[in-house]
Amino acid sequence: MAVPDASPTRSREVGDEPGAATRALARFASLAALVALWQVAATLVASPDLPSPAAVARFVGEIAASGELARHLGATLGRVALAFAATMVLGTAIGVALGRAPRADLFFGGWLIAGLNLPALLVAVLAYVWLGLTDTAAIVAVALNKIPSVAVTMREGARSLDPKLDQMARVFAFGRLTRLRHVILPALAPFAAAAARNALAQVFKIVLFVELLGRSTGVGAAIHTAFQLFDLRAVMGWSLAFVAVVLVVEQLVMEPLERHVSLWRRR
Repeated sequence: MAVPDASPTRSREVGDEPGAATRALARFASLAALVALWQVAATLVASPDLPSPAAVARFVGEIAASGELARHLGATLGRVALAFAATMVLGTAIGVALGRAPRADLFFGGWLIAGLNLPALLVAVLAYVWLGLTDTAAIVAVALNKIPSVAVTMREGARSLDPKLDQMARVFAFGRLTRLRHVILPALAPFAAAAARNALAQVFKIVLFVELLGRSTGVGAAIHTAFQLFDLRAVMGWSLAFVAVVLVVEQLVMEPLERHVSLWRRR
């Protein structure tokens, strides 16, 4: 009995996927609709508690012209970059090690569960108490919050590796470094992309939180100052600027990266 060729189905699935221009247009239309709803709500409420999009946009223009936007956004993005790098490097190393060593996973698995459930507030407070109100403490607090999540994802990826890959590496007498570079890490790329996308989203949020708690620069600190002054236009302006940067990073970096490492699924 002949087996039906599945390639046309795969071709249709790939062809049905929207292109980059279509995705960008759809996202723009969705954001435009959200802004329109915001404008309608601000008009109906007619209160300083809900400033209009135009008022918030004027505030963003003011802080951009004064240099405050670049200063605070730069501080936040620097902390995000360092915390994200530490999270991915350490989380990947821990996850792969535990996924490849069942006995170690049996012993240390409980530590990951505890780390996953530690409140971000507790970690941030302890980091500031032990390390002082410094950037180092802020970055350590953010990384410690997200390392367990990345480690769990990478551990599951390491567990799912095809045993035949190890057999091939032994046949060709690959050393540990060569096996890691050419066998293990390429096979884990889809897991790493998923972990990175989730980790970056969470790191952005937690960085603002730790800035609000104990830093004098950064978007989180600026939002805290605006809140103390009950200036909701400033609160929403800083938030809008931050969200815009997050969307740009997601659109231009994370989505293309995830599509690239997932190409093998479509073949």
